[in-house]
Amino acid sequence: MALRTIRTEGDSVLTKKCRPVDKITPRILELIEDMLDTMYDAQGVGLAAPQVGILKRIVVIDVGEGPIVLINPEIVESSGEQTGDEGCLSVPGMAGQVTRPEYVKVKAQDEELNEIEYEGEGLLARAFCHELDHLDGLMYTRLVEGELHRTTYDEDED
Repeated sequence: MALRTIRTEGDSVLTKKCRPVDKITPRILELIEDMLDTMYDAQGVGLAAPQVGILKRIVVIDVGEGPIVLINPEIVESSGEQTGDEGCLSVPGMAGQVTRPEYVKVKAQDEELNEIEYEGEGLLARAFCHELDHLDGLMYTRLVEGELHRTTYDEDED
């Protein structure tokens, strides 16, 4: 297990569409473990494979209820609306207002390519949408309503 370098906005890999995973290999399983380690180390709630330079349809998410691994995910249902601050590990220190569905149902595969479904509301629904956008080369910054703003502040010097 290792930490991977998170690609930042401006890196062309973040604008490319990812390829489906058709078989599970030791390298795919290692990638998933590395993605989880990298996400936790960066204190994120989600990470998509292109954010670590791999153009595969793999996402990891943890909104505080334990890790979710999604392989070849797709949104099959959504409803409602929520608008709130959204950030991204690929745009460090910045956030912006984005409108997303309040409820999302995702169909995907697990690490053994068994079909799975997840339903999420609020932050989990937002994370599903945000991370799946990465798989199609779409950064949240294209959806921001208004301007991005800083989320980190320098401490006052005495």
